[in-house]
Amino acid sequence: MKKNLVWMLCILLQMTLTAQAQDREYVILVHGGAGVLKSVVDSPERSAQYYAALDSAVSIGNALLEQGKPGPEVVMAVINYFEGNPLFNSGKGAAVTSAGTFELDAAIMEGKDLTAGSVAGVKRVKHPINAAYAVKTKTAHVMLSGEGADTFAEQQGLEMVDNMYFATPSTMKWVEQFKAESKKNGTVGCVVLDKDGNLTAGTSTGGMLRKQWGRVGDAPVIGAGTYADNEGVAVSCTGHGEYFIRHVVGYNLSTRVKMLHQPIEQAANEIIFGELNTNEGNGGLIAVDKNGNFAMPFNRDGMFRGVAYKEKKTGKVVKALGIGKELKY
Repeated sequence: MKKNLVWMLCILLQMTLTAQAQDREYVILVHGGAGVLKSVVDSPERSAQYYAALDSAVSIGNALLEQGKPGPEVVMAVINYFEGNPLFNSGKGAAVTSAGTFELDAAIMEGKDLTAGSVAGVKRVKHPINAAYAVKTKTAHVMLSGEGADTFAEQQGLEMVDNMYFATPSTMKWVEQFKAESKKNGTVGCVVLDKDGNLTAGTSTGGMLRKQWGRVGDAPVIGAGTYADNEGVAVSCTGHGEYFIRHVVGYNLSTRVKMLHQPIEQAANEIIFGELNTNEGNGGLIAVDKNGNFAMPFNRDGMFRGVAYKEKKTGKVVKALGIGKELKY
């Protein structure tokens, strides 16, 4: 009897939380990577820089969602901002390969029809997320890689740059210093529930520090680092990509929500703190479901992250940003 009562109370609590979530007109989540961030958290000056950047990213997305813009437009605008900010490991400020060059990956996916596009190992596209979207909308393929992806992006009229454009003073010193400095950098991502009720996910990264040339992580792999399904979740991951690929984290999370009907936070926590921790898969993710419920778990010191949503009844926009364990509302 007591067990049944507890079970019923849990169900009622979940129904209440879901009802509250359904009152959200739209939701946007962003991340700028997970890692050993104690040096950032302990530095008022550095943490202020990251909070300002996260606030800018969330504000860009929130403004577009307020205007009724579709998820893909919002995701690309937010990630374009991250790709131009050298604080993060995407676009300008990307991690350097073992050969001293820059190879970038990105992906975008829409949950309403499961269409997706990604690029891997591009060296000259200023905004890889835009190239990923072009693959999705202009080809019959899902992923293009290397020089072929760069050539395709150029043919589509996207902005191209010299490979050294992605360098910063920190990355140019990578032999002696970048391993330590790189802890400030992170893969970036954005997931959105727009006003039409559609889910979109996007991720962009410079990859792993000193990666072997040609290495591809989880970010551009649909179902691993990036995934969206209107009946499941939109998710963007950050961390040790090889483990996120092995555990097919994006699809794994979406399936738990869609097929097993697990609450999104429970499902995300089981993956990040259970499956991945078992195999030392360090990292985190951001995710949102069709009802506006969201999760942002990470198993490292911290994760650059932010969220904003609009309540239907009050019209109030709620925003929160975080680096360490706590979110600041």
